[in-house]
Amino acid sequence: MTATPARPASWTVTPEAYDAPVAAALWRAYYTEVSDRWYLRHDGRRTDPRELERGIAAETGADLAPPGGVLLVARYGGEAVGTAGVRLLEAGTAELKRVFLRAEARGRGGAPVLLAAAEDAARTLGARRIVLDTRTDLVEARALYARHGYTETGPYEERPYAEHWYGKDLVPTPPAGGAWPRRAGAPTPSRTAPR
Repeated sequence: MTATPARPASWTVTPEAYDAPVAAALWRAYYTEVSDRWYLRHDGRRTDPRELERGIAAETGADLAPPGGVLLVARYGGEAVGTAGVRLLEAGTAELKRVFLRAEARGRGGAPVLLAAAEDAARTLGARRIVLDTRTDLVEARALYARHGYTETGPYEERPYAEHWYGKDLVPTPPAGGAWPRRAGAPTPSRTAPR
């Protein structure tokens, strides 16, 4: 009798209430990591525990509640390991926030899945453009955004800790069935043509 090889774990991304326990746990993990990185970079120390608690409590995530926002939770093999939030800033423009994967889930292909789901959520909210801010020391995030078509822009809002701003125009999602209606006279794409 031959053993059947185990199927690799898969990624799922679903909306979650910003104040759900799983969302709160992931927010705590995210905030702790980025806060510690900031203080290690600038002061050579981790975040003071009282300061950490104040920072976590100050950002409730209520701006990620419907109808103007959404919080997504990424699961790998059923375990909640990441988040991304999207909120409308103004008609046609959404902001990407709280993009995070736990360290043990990194390098498994989840970041592009999570980013694509966030972009889809932004489109669903009516956005044609998505923007974000980040810090210089978050080099992994900056590289991810650059790989996925985000370009560095000027500031769209001034806020503490923001050092880099990115934007991306969102291409509309094709209709059900996966194909756009063909315009009269438009060339038929070749399956072998470079894309």
